[in-house]
Amino acid sequence: MRKFNIRKVLDGLTAVSAVASASSAAQQQQAGNRETEIQETLQSEHFQLCKTVRHGFPYQPSALAFDPVQKILAIGTQTGALRLFGRPGVECYCQHDSGAAVLQLQFLINEGALVSALADDTLHLWNLRQKRPAILHSLKFNRERITFCHLPFQSKWLYVGTERGNIHIVNVESFTLSGYVIMWNKAIELSSKSHPGPVVHISDNPMDEGKLLIGFESGTVVLWDLKSKKADYRYTHDEAIHSVAWHHEGKQFICSHSDGTLTIWNVKSPTKPFQTITPHGKQLKDGKKPEPCKPILKVEYKTTRAGEPFIILSGGLSYDTVGRRPCLTVMHGKSTAVLEMDYSIVDFLTLCETPYPNDFQEPYAVVVLLEKDLVLIDLAQNGYPIFENPYPLTIHESPVTCCEYFADCPVDLIPALYSVGARQKRQGYSKKEWPISGGNWGVITQSYSEIIITGHADGSIKFWDASAITLQVLYKLKTAKVFEKSRNKDDRPNTDIVDEDPYAIQIISWCPESRMLCIAGVSAHVIIYRFSKQEVTTEVIPMLEVRLLYEINDVETPDGEQVPPVPTPGTGSNPQSIVPQSHPSTSSSSSDGIRDNVPCLKVKNSPLKQSPGYQIELVIQLVWVSGEPPQQITSLAINSAYGLVVFGNCNGIAMVDYLQKTVLLNLGTIELYGSNDPYRREPRSPRKTRQPSGGLCDINEGTVVPEDRCKSPTSAKMSRKLSLPTELKPDLDVKDNSFSRSRSSSVTSIDKESREAISALHFCETFTRKADTSPSPCLWVGTTLGTVLVIVLNLPPGGEQRLLQPVIVSPSGTILRLKGAILRMAFLDTTGSLVPPAHEPWREHYEDKDEKEKVKKRRPVSVSPSSSQEISENQYAVICSEKQAKVISLPSQNCIYKQNITETSFVLRGDIVSLNNSICLACFCANGHIMTFSLPSLRPLLDVYYLPLTNMRIARTFCFTNNGQALYLVSPTEIQRLTYSQETCENLQEMLGELFTLVETPEAPNRGFFKGLFGGGAQSLDREELFGESASGKASRSLAQHIPGPGGIEGVKGAASGVVGELARARLALDERGQKLGELEEKTAAMLYSADSFSKHAHEMMLKYKDKKWYQF
Repeated sequence: MRKFNIRKVLDGLTAVSAVASASSAAQQQQAGNRETEIQETLQSEHFQLCKTVRHGFPYQPSALAFDPVQKILAIGTQTGALRLFGRPGVECYCQHDSGAAVLQLQFLINEGALVSALADDTLHLWNLRQKRPAILHSLKFNRERITFCHLPFQSKWLYVGTERGNIHIVNVESFTLSGYVIMWNKAIELSSKSHPGPVVHISDNPMDEGKLLIGFESGTVVLWDLKSKKADYRYTHDEAIHSVAWHHEGKQFICSHSDGTLTIWNVKSPTKPFQTITPHGKQLKDGKKPEPCKPILKVEYKTTRAGEPFIILSGGLSYDTVGRRPCLTVMHGKSTAVLEMDYSIVDFLTLCETPYPNDFQEPYAVVVLLEKDLVLIDLAQNGYPIFENPYPLTIHESPVTCCEYFADCPVDLIPALYSVGARQKRQGYSKKEWPISGGNWGVITQSYSEIIITGHADGSIKFWDASAITLQVLYKLKTAKVFEKSRNKDDRPNTDIVDEDPYAIQIISWCPESRMLCIAGVSAHVIIYRFSKQEVTTEVIPMLEVRLLYEINDVETPDGEQVPPVPTPGTGSNPQSIVPQSHPSTSSSSSDGIRDNVPCLKVKNSPLKQSPGYQIELVIQLVWVSGEPPQQITSLAINSAYGLVVFGNCNGIAMVDYLQKTVLLNLGTIELYGSNDPYRREPRSPRKTRQPSGGLCDINEGTVVPEDRCKSPTSAKMSRKLSLPTELKPDLDVKDNSFSRSRSSSVTSIDKESREAISALHFCETFTRKADTSPSPCLWVGTTLGTVLVIVLNLPPGGEQRLLQPVIVSPSGTILRLKGAILRMAFLDTTGSLVPPAHEPWREHYEDKDEKEKVKKRRPVSVSPSSSQEISENQYAVICSEKQAKVISLPSQNCIYKQNITETSFVLRGDIVSLNNSICLACFCANGHIMTFSLPSLRPLLDVYYLPLTNMRIARTFCFTNNGQALYLVSPTEIQRLTYSQETCENLQEMLGELFTLVETPEAPNRGFFKGLFGGGAQSLDREELFGESASGKASRSLAQHIPGPGGIEGVKGAASGVVGELARARLALDERGQKLGELEEKTAAMLYSADSFSKHAHEMMLKYKDKKWYQF
């Protein structure tokens, strides 16, 4: 076997980079003086990569905890994530390195700390007193599996129950095990021959800390006396136990069982339950036992001063309720309320007014953690309404199929979207404030507004305010309401190209300045929307149907539908010759049953009431052609200044004038080239020549390029295969249809793979040919074979003429080549500043007629700054493909800078973005690298390995935006935001909210004079005396291993040195000392108060009996 020499590899890499930099320098020299005049201000030190915040519902939740004093909620997940929620806008994400599932969470109430128990049998102590929580200590159990933990309020001793039925005790301060162990064989009766099963419950008697209630899975419950180290009482039941809860007086407890029953036990009567309840069991006659029900997974028993106690439980429904949704049952006195949930219940907690277990609990709300939602129920109002959830937890309401991110938006946009979105809010919520209100907001250092748009599988689009690392939904648009819905699968026309989610959004094109919105859906449909603040009823929905062909010669087409392959300038397609399909599609299929001229979806015939917000301007659908389904759209662009929308797929390109509602351009990709086609193509056969492209794809799904980041994370049917570079492709089975449920067509998969798809579209005002002396409106088209073609747009004058005269469209003959599919294009002016596409400012569309006339007269198409430049000034085209980036000088079309971004991988997303008053190219590669390059010189500024491409969701949703912001969908329910700006990284600490705030612990319940005098009320226990090393000895070393965490004192010692470290240690010591002194002071005050009240009572008694003789008493 050949030896692998790493040094040679490194030498080879440095040699390659040296050659690349030398060739880049040589090209730079050739470019002449004009190009080198541009001063680039961005340097490597302006870039730094870090995660900022994670939004959305915690994916696959598994555990729940609440701090009733700090008012902080914690959720653990099956992937070891920890999400902490305070007041709206205060949330935090942490991750356990092991990735093991979180079994249980326990707050150290009002201490700013949290214990997590994981499925890999580790316990972790988190410090929440810092903005980014860190682990202080960890403890790994080696011989036993953790099943249940309990930490009494204001105690430092954590009880840990195991699968073997034993209970170990952990000192939370030092995170070490006590020598005190409760062994299962001592807890149960000696006569019992069977093992009681794992520990499912531990809690101390609310009135006596020395008595520990232990629940075993088999149905045995033991009341253990900690001092005498023996069982006081044993309670046995036939049915397995799922949970146990105390009455606050400590005289009764309640158990929930696997047969759907609840048993209430008096502590001193272990022989049989005081009461057995089957909340959902049908009561049978003749006094027979009710029928068994499903297990009651959890029960809570909460008391109130004024009325009956609350018994709250999950599960327990009867077995005959098939198909019934999961329920939470609230029993209060004689009333039983069954609250149905949308998803299965993971856990629930009752929020109470007091943290003390020995006082009336006074429950006011229930937090219910569902599989895909978080619900809060108001117990204080009739009907138990839910609280309106202020957290952005509905990202996944329907699976996200694509997203776009816009930073530095016009300032009036968020208020406009919020005002139309406010009308969509549901009614009937609780009138009370959201009860999870802990923490403090961070300092807002960003002044610009940010908007995230998510497209979903059900055809909905959500606009989110993402300013200052928060997230709040602004407005929701349902695009599916324009189409007829089939009531059941049988009536569904057999024209759809996907089996599920036919309305799913694939691509979003949005112009923030004009507020024009355009979407492409999975059923080869495009919808254009205009923003309006007025409600309108559309009598007939404007609609166009487009036949987009691949092989023109094979199929007969209606006259006037096709543009000649090489039109002479000025003759483009005449819009008047295009006859759009009549509204109800008449030509559904030809005589021989082949589907032809039918769209995949049917547009509604009835009038459509459109609320304020986004309203339909035009629906465009691709139709079936001679039994061939339309291919899914791979790129899309809209321009409000020109009134045009353009889209393409693997068949070709179509351009529509949405003001005149006409098709301007309808060309197969091959025809775009005219006589300049550099490829030898044979219709209906695979291309045999070596592809120059770095990334052809399996287009069996009708999707092509990384630009197409738009498939449902939950439904694999819509995901495209990654376009692996040809030289990297392993033995990919072309038949592998794992990402597709599309109906196969007569064209073979391999034939579709040979097609050239439209992968990028960009409207701009620039030089279209080498001989041009001034910029003009045009469309730049990029394909999957790395070709860039330019189409000239001849626009009529603005105002009335724009609606009457046709837009003339003609190919310019300009062709540019890059390696790999084209992803993104942009243009710079002569100073190196970004030239934004022309746009029109937003105006209300539905105005008075007089107003409308005025607008038409004063409505010239706004143009980009480049058109006002002197004729001699040039521009630069920046083009990014899957493999490389080029900067091309215009009008000369000389490539002045070139950068090979990646040789062995390919770029999934490339964006030209602004940062620090300059611009750069940001790329995310399939090998997990995030890179940025200066413009126009394409100098590498940042190259960081961030995350491997583990699934298609990341590839589809990753996007960069201005000011160093980026995001992607990290799980089906969560958005991860990150920054590549060094300035944002520095300010992040200030911007993050604080979880821990100084709150006084409520006063303990007053025990009353006689209880204090005669020893009634709660009994305290000196646990230190019992569990400390001096009393119980040391625990076995092999039982558990202590691991210091990075956030503990050990971490401080390692990270800080000298005076800083000493100060940190002194401060921690002072805090602890101050805390102990504070506790001592409170105890002294309590003693003084008791002594004072005792002397007062003694004095009153003396006065009362002072003059009486002894025999008068």
